[in-house]
Amino acid sequence: MTQAATNLHPLEALLRERIVILDGAMGTMVQRYKLQEADYRGARFADWPRDLKGNNDLLCITKPEVIEEIHTQYLEAGADIIETNTFNAQSISMADYGMESLVRELNLAAARVARKAAAKFQNKFVAGAIGPMSKTLTISRDVNDPAKREVTFDQVKNAYREQVEALVEGGVDVLLVETIFDTLNAKAALFAISEFFEMSGHRLPVMISGTITDLSGRTLTGQTVEAFLISLLHAEPLSIGLNCALGPKEMRPYIEELAHLAPCYVSCYPNAGLPDPLSETGFPETPETLAPQLREWAENGWLNIVGGCCGTTPPHIKAIADAVHGCAPRKLSEFAK
Repeated sequence: MTQAATNLHPLEALLRERIVILDGAMGTMVQRYKLQEADYRGARFADWPRDLKGNNDLLCITKPEVIEEIHTQYLEAGADIIETNTFNAQSISMADYGMESLVRELNLAAARVARKAAAKFQNKFVAGAIGPMSKTLTISRDVNDPAKREVTFDQVKNAYREQVEALVEGGVDVLLVETIFDTLNAKAALFAISEFFEMSGHRLPVMISGTITDLSGRTLTGQTVEAFLISLLHAEPLSIGLNCALGPKEMRPYIEELAHLAPCYVSCYPNAGLPDPLSETGFPETPETLAPQLREWAENGWLNIVGGCCGTTPPHIKAIADAVHGCAPRKLSEFAK
């Protein structure tokens, strides 16, 4: 083994060997527990002045056993990477619940419960999930004032910085900036990460995942796949990919495009199809229908990391892991030319 190989982060070493499996939807699994307001509150927040049901990140404090069980189910299904339950765990989103002061505690708790679940297995990784935030830097919500913004770049960056510090302290292996609909918000998150790395001297791999919001092939803020990629490559991510909004049928052309452009590893975790309120689960793709579609992408040489987003469950992840088993990972040297 060469010196360069021995210096590789263990996740990158695994990516060179095979397609890596990411977990599925946390929110979908939480819904299956049918938790009520009292479950979210627990004894500690019994008298909190605002409704807390729906604040899934809070469950890392009030129902950590539920979150650990969900992580464990995904690991048993074959996931190599589990994401912390921190999709909204920064001060701007937590302001909806009046819980800005709990951000550090929430992220620490989430990282530690994921770490506890991963410790039951060998060679598993915890990704610190950094979601898109409830406010946008690019789009005005006032049709009469296109220049109006609800937040500044520094406010967004500082909110993400607080989250990043706690996730790293909690023991995550990698940081995942995901479900990006506003690239400027993502740049603020990546700047916060870079700032933290410089100040602390502690560096982790960074994964990036954007969201194509409809069949136009663009993010909500108007970028094409290629523009999105070019906008964020300065962060030198371990991987870049797409998740959420679309099912595999709709996401397919955009993953193919990204796979031929990206100079880094490519990830994808689509929804279990487009939302279908008439179906029993709310999404049409079953494990048996989703997995073969992703296997085709793997056989085409498009994938390095694959998992599921909204509507996917441990059976979906098991089916995906089984389907891509034995498929060679996308080789960076064959793309991005």
